[in-house]
Formats: sequence, structure tokens, C-alpha cells
Amino acid sequence: MNSDKILLRDISQQNLAGRTVLVRVDYNVPLDSLGQVTDIGRIEGTIPTLEYLKSAGARTVLLSHLGRPEGKRNPKLSLNPVVEHLEQLLGQKIYFCPETLGVRAKKAVSSLRNGEFLLLENTRFHDEEIQGDVAWSKEILHDASIFVNDAFGMAHRSHGSTTVVSELVKRSGGLAAAGFLMENEIQVLTGALLHPTRPFVGVVGGAKISGKIDLIEAMLNKVDSLLIGGAMANTFFLAMGFSVGKSLVEEKFVGCAETLLKEFKDKLVLPVDVMVAEEIRPGVIPEVREVDEMGELDRAVDIGCRTVEIFSEIIATSRTLIWNGPMGVFEIPSCALGTFQLVHAASRAAKKGSCVILAGGDSAAATRAAGAVEDMTHVSTGGGATLEFLSGKILPGYEALSDKLDKNRK
Repeated sequence: MNSDKILLRDISQQNLAGRTVLVRVDYNVPLDSLGQVTDIGRIEGTIPTLEYLKSAGARTVLLSHLGRPEGKRNPKLSLNPVVEHLEQLLGQKIYFCPETLGVRAKKAVSSLRNGEFLLLENTRFHDEEIQGDVAWSKEILHDASIFVNDAFGMAHRSHGSTTVVSELVKRSGGLAAAGFLMENEIQVLTGALLHPTRPFVGVVGGAKISGKIDLIEAMLNKVDSLLIGGAMANTFFLAMGFSVGKSLVEEKFVGCAETLLKEFKDKLVLPVDVMVAEEIRPGVIPEVREVDEMGELDRAVDIGCRTVEIFSEIIATSRTLIWNGPMGVFEIPSCALGTFQLVHAASRAAKKGSCVILAGGDSAAATRAAGAVEDMTHVSTGGGATLEFLSGKILPGYEALSDKLDKNRK
């Protein structure tokens, strides 16, 4: 990962004063049935960047997507609900435009004064966003000569409002910089991967091995131990010759699991017991089974008590811990005990000085539900972006930013 990218902190506030600055944020936040934001974590994460621009007297235009409206205007996926939270966090009026581009949006941008903010409507109301259309991207740039990408959660995508806008700004002699959130994400994850304090432990859970095979292989080449939980463990059980009953399993990846077991048998740590139920539903009371004793009707829904003890002991010895994915169907309380107990084990490790990183997604959600998120060293705002970064892949949204050598450009 190229570390020689221009950061927002590299641009003096004097050079930002009175200038239109376009900022790509990731306000793809969860909404309830009434359209209210239920988790403001991603909004809070952008405040350091916005405070810096506010203090500099920049005229800040915010771009984001929300949900998957598939290129059509959908009132239920408007970014308008975000405004009240931004106003509370920044302590000032935030202007909102129900358009992303066009005459109305241009007028709203041109009306901004120094230190003010304008949030434009959902970029994904336009097909051109995901298609990376150059002409459309030029319009949403709104003649800004400085672009700040603070949307780490979208850094793995080559979309109009991320990579294309970056290239257009650079081509016109402007600067494309990483915001404080983006900078912090890259810095923390890079440090953990390149210079981990050992023992270095990874925890990977979730439903499917297919979506995380690159992550598992990359982690196995770096960690001292990799704990596997969730439904993806079933594929490994099948590779070991065990029956998994009616549990979710990916038979196409059994061969891959066999290879990993042979090559990394000293690093891979799998459950020794699991909690099972014949159906997955709220209120179900799972029973414990040894991993080689699952019945024909059994569905694995969580890791068992002995596995919790083993995993917790390994986590307790870690000095660096990266966790992605739950150990079971944590949305159902009776199937969430394994995940929550490991959250508390990770919390204890962090309190004793270990670097504990939650790699976004359900891991972070489970930790918030367990009331332990404040104990962790770092909770990534990325989902797919974090996975791809940890897998060693290039993040187009970050790589498209200006190099340090371009700093003298205006």
C-alpha cells in the first residue's frame, strides 16, 4: 500500500480558506422503519476532517451514497436524515440539497460561505456513480480544486465520486487528499499487518468461506494463530470428514479447506464443540455437540463452551488481535453467547495493553451490542474495504489520491 499519499493535514488551513472543497464521506448508515439513523458511528468518524475544514474557513461540499437505490431516486434512501446529526456534532447549520448535480445543486454550492457545509443528495440515485461515468463525475465535482476522500468504507470501489473525481482533480492541477478518517484507517491497519507485536492472533467468522478465502490465506501468512468460527467452520469440518447435518456449508470449497488444513495445521484453530438447533429462529434453545457428533437435522448456530474457553485463552495471550465476523447467528440472543464471550475476552486483552482491531461489519455490531466498543483499540469503519486491505489488495479509492510529490500543486 502506497504510504506517500497527500493527507488533508498536509494542506495548510491558509490554503483552504475560502476555497470549495469536495469531500467524499461514507454516510451509508442504518435507518429504522421511520427513516431515522440508528447508528451514527460513521458520521462521528468524519468529524475531525470536517472540523479541520471548518476551522480553515473552507466551503465544504459533502458527497455520499446510502443503500442501493439502483440508479433511481428513492425517498427512503435520502441523506436528509443525516443532517440533524451533523448539526449536533458540528454545532452549526448544515445545508442540504435534494439534488447531486444540476442547476439547483450548483446554486447551493455557489451560495456557500467560508466555514459552511452543504450535503448533496445520494450519489447512487444516478447509475453513473457506479459506472464511473467521467462526464457525470465532472459535474459532481462542482469546480472544486481540492478533493478529500474520507470514505474508507468505499476505498475498495472505483466509482465516480471516489476514483474518477480524484483523477479529474489531479488532471486539472488540483489536489486529492486523504481525510483524517482515511489516514487513521490506513495507518492502524498497516501498522498491525507490517509491524505487529506478537503473539499476533486473527479471528475470522461469518457465514461463508468463499467471501473470505483471500483474507484467510493472507492472515495465515502473518499471524501466529487464526481462530475460525461461524458457519465457515462447517466447510473445514466437512474437509476433516465430519458430518455437519443441515448446517450451512460450501461444498465447493472443501478442497480449499483441506489444503489450508495441511499447509497451516499449526496455525489454524477450529472449534471443538458447537451449539446446534434443528431450526434457526428467535427463541430457539440450542444444544451443545462435539464437532464430530452433529446429527442429520442439526444446524450449527454458535461455538460451544469448550471452544469459547480455548479461543478466550488464545486471545488473552495475544498482543495484536484482528477480528472479522461473528462466531454464530449473533442476531438471535440465544445464538450470540459465543460471540459476546469472545468480545469480552478481546475487551480484557485490550485493557491489558493489546492492540485489538475490529475489522468492521458484524464484528463491530456485535461489540456495540455487548457494550464493549469503547474498550477496543480500533473499530474499522470499513466492511469490504477492510477485508480487501487485510487481504493485501489495492484500494483504488486510496491509490487514486495525489502523491506527496504533487503537494506543490494548487
